[in-house]
Amino acid sequence: MASFPKFPQGIARPFPDQPAPSSSDDDDATITPAAFIHRQQVAQKGRGAVTNLRGRYESVNREEFDDGWQPLQFAGDGPTTGEEVVGTEQAHTTDPGDQDAEPPRLKTIVTEETAKSIISRNASPDLPFSLSLNPYRGCEHGCIYCFARPSHSYLGLSPGLDFESRLVAKTNAPELLLRELARPSYQPDTITVGINTDAYQPIERERQLTRRILQILHDCENPVALITKSSLIERDIDLLAAMAAKRQAIAAVTITTLDPVIARTLEPRAASPARRLRVIRTLAEAGIPVSVSIAPVIPFVTEPDLERVMEAAVEAGAGQAGYIVLRLPWEVSPLFRQWLQAHFPDRAARVMNRIQDMRGGKDYDADFATRMRGTGVWAELLQQRFDKASRRLGIDHRNRAFATLDASRFRRPLLVPPARGGQGKRTKNDQLDLF
Repeated sequence: MASFPKFPQGIARPFPDQPAPSSSDDDDATITPAAFIHRQQVAQKGRGAVTNLRGRYESVNREEFDDGWQPLQFAGDGPTTGEEVVGTEQAHTTDPGDQDAEPPRLKTIVTEETAKSIISRNASPDLPFSLSLNPYRGCEHGCIYCFARPSHSYLGLSPGLDFESRLVAKTNAPELLLRELARPSYQPDTITVGINTDAYQPIERERQLTRRILQILHDCENPVALITKSSLIERDIDLLAAMAAKRQAIAAVTITTLDPVIARTLEPRAASPARRLRVIRTLAEAGIPVSVSIAPVIPFVTEPDLERVMEAAVEAGAGQAGYIVLRLPWEVSPLFRQWLQAHFPDRAARVMNRIQDMRGGKDYDADFATRMRGTGVWAELLQQRFDKASRRLGIDHRNRAFATLDASRFRRPLLVPPARGGQGKRTKNDQLDLF
């Protein structure tokens, strides 16, 4: 069996023409920029990742190059069987003679999946919830820092551009949820929707999986928590307001910075910071408890905005706030380094040095006790800044929103839809009536 050089947390070497680390390196070693950045990093308009970095389970590496004989075709130019192209972007070829041509825009391709299960359970001591649900795999928002990017490796896809352009819709998610709630063994508890990938990303506008999920939770009176960067959540205020009146719904809006230029490169297809503040105001006015999630805090990029984000969010109606220091698990680390080189080459080394100061000298430490806030003097200073701003603004910063939700009114559904056939198509006998 062929052996491959070890990289931190199993990261495969992105560019095989670079020397591998010595055999004495352990699994906790830190990737240096030279290990994967050996060319000019060029960002694509409307996308967060700079490259289609291979996943950690891939045994081979492929790179496109122009041999000068024909126009260069880019990976992912067209869908395969069972895939749907969304949006108006058109793939095109580049002129081999035009050295300044803009890279072609990637089309967003959506694959339908008939999932086998839908509710995920966790026992993480640093999370305020134990049940979560994600109707989509991948996220078109394209946030470069997204901790869910490595999950695309399990699909044989890249955590880079594939994560934000090759999406999967779990078309039977509402039916699976209904069947789960109907089980006698199900113990009612808050279900957090969209914690891995945003449940209100652009494809939700047409597919409405999140809307159908919320309708079921509303009818069963099962508490729900939502976190998003999208204004599309305003579409479901009718359901959320009714649930909030019975202490069955809370929402959080993520705002990393108030600078629209930084936000456009950091979260290229999410709503602008100003629009997200309007979402907070709209939700608050509808009586829905809303908090602001300042996640992640990136040193020297979004970190200077910490207090300003809190002030703006509170003025808009946020009643709680929380923050998370940048997390760089698995392939997110090299992807983020590439993004830094493309957008902030003047401060890239400084940013990574500060991150490693808060992670014990590494890009990331997954220890439950420290992964959200970091350690060391800089992490302590950040915590002090957050605590002082919270007290000055008079908001709750102890993450107690989940404790206010009430699951005592839960009504178990009596009728559930039959399992879908192998093709994942609905039948005429599908029954979605609950009571």
